[in-house]
This record gives sequence, structure tokens and C-alpha cells, in this order.
Amino acid sequence: MGQSYSDDEDNEVALTQIQELYKKFASECPSGNLHLHEFKKIFGISTQSSPEESAYVDNIFRTFDTNQDNTIDFMEYVAAVHLVLRGKLEDKLRWSFKVYDRDGNGRLDRCEVKHIIKIITKLKSHNKPSGGEEMSTDQICDSIFERVDKNKDGQISLEEFVEGAQQDPWVMGQLKLDVRPSGWFNERNPAKT
Repeated sequence: MGQSYSDDEDNEVALTQIQELYKKFASECPSGNLHLHEFKKIFGISTQSSPEESAYVDNIFRTFDTNQDNTIDFMEYVAAVHLVLRGKLEDKLRWSFKVYDRDGNGRLDRCEVKHIIKIITKLKSHNKPSGGEEMSTDQICDSIFERVDKNKDGQISLEEFVEGAQQDPWVMGQLKLDVRPSGWFNERNPAKT
């Protein structure tokens, strides 16, 4: 009583998906933990990668390692996969903010915003050829602060970040994390959303 057949069916599908994720995780990480060097390999980071790309993946790893033991266990892995594949926009923005907030003080300063713009620009340049006139890192940073820093204190709070990204498609495009690991987070049979 109270649960419909479709709810039970959704729960069953979720359990099946978790079982598949566990099999994949266990085969790739027999120790039960995913270490930073393995995580970087998943994202294609090597000795030829730029320092920016390496730092970007370091920050992503840090946000997924919720218990801060320098490994990602299965539960952290499931939470990460769920966020990346099926999470709500606001949750993804909150997670992105954590990745960008390198000093963990709960605010983004101009240095942090410029740093992430450089990383995102570099990563985007791998996926599309450059063409036309593009804004400099300083110009992008200035424009983001003009649009998002509502109280003009020179820092962007989590609330300003989430609200600004949701309300301004240009800001969303500039701050969008592009998490595309080489096959690991991609399910063989993606769930319908």
C-alpha cells in the first residue's frame, strides 16, 4: 500500500544498475578503493597532460573523496556516478562550486575563477578548433563577476554562483564542467531520464 508498481520497478532497476556498477568497480579496483593515479588514468591524464588538466582532475577527485582518505570507495563512486549522470542541475552546480573553490573557504575569488576559466578553456580547446575572436581569461572573469557577484564584494558565494549560473546561459557555458572520463562513468545501458 502506498507504493505503486512503477515505484517498485524503478527501485528494481536502480538495484540492478548498482549491481552492475559494483561489478565494474570491483573488476577495475580489486582493492576496493580507487586511488588518485587510477582516477587520473580514467580521465586520460598522463605525463603529457598540462598542469591545469592535472589540477582539474585533482580537484574533481577531492570532491568525490568525501571522507578525505585519499581514495574513492564504492559508496563514494556510486554517489559520483549518480551526480554526474543523473544529478539535478542545482546539485551539479553545488558540486562544481566545490571543485572551483580550491582553498575551501566557501567563496570564489578572482584568482580561483581565472584559474578554472583557464582549465575549462584548455579542455574545451581539445574538443573544438579555435576560430573567431575569443575573450581573454581576464575579460571572461570580469564579465562573470559583473553578472554573478550581486553584492559586489569581489567574491562569489555558493548562492550567487548557483543563482547566476541558472539565470544566465552565458555564465553557465563559461563555468560548465565537462566531465567525460574514458568510458568508466558511461553505463552500457543508460537509464531513461
